[in-house]
Amino acid sequence: MATSPRQPDGSAYDVFADDIGWAVGVAREGRLVALSHFDDEDDAELWRRRNHPAAVRDPRAAPLPTLRRQLDEYLAGGRRAFDLPLAPEGTDFQRRVWRALLEIPHGETRSYADLARAVGSPRAMRAVGQANRRNPIGVVVPCHRVIAADGTIGGYAGGLDRKRHLLRLEGVSVD
Repeated sequence: MATSPRQPDGSAYDVFADDIGWAVGVAREGRLVALSHFDDEDDAELWRRRNHPAAVRDPRAAPLPTLRRQLDEYLAGGRRAFDLPLAPEGTDFQRRVWRALLEIPHGETRSYADLARAVGSPRAMRAVGQANRRNPIGVVVPCHRVIAADGTIGGYAGGLDRKRHLLRLEGVSVD
């Protein structure tokens, strides 16, 4: 059986369409390191070239097939949680924030202040917001579940329409 070509860092990617746009999934050593959504395929590919230039397109690389299946199930309303090996790359603080995001249940939201308290840094709301914005594994690590303290939707790196869609999919009323 032939093996797929790999770059020195061993990363692989796939660009694919789903119900919320064009997705780029990047994997390394069988773990998901990135997932981002875009409005068109060209933007998705441009982002991949800028952020993961060594990755080789290989839709069969683990866990990319499982990612596509679980995303389809989630976007169809049949999946409430993802079960994928994750390896987000960031600072210790960012990884703490991203782990805390994984603890927010499907269909619930938290404020930036809530998240800051959850990571043991109650005054670090801005830093939590920046870590949330830099989440490399969108949707799966549910940064869309973080809203402003006043209950408004706040921001979202993937676009506010996409955030609204994801929250509504989970049964959350949004502005």
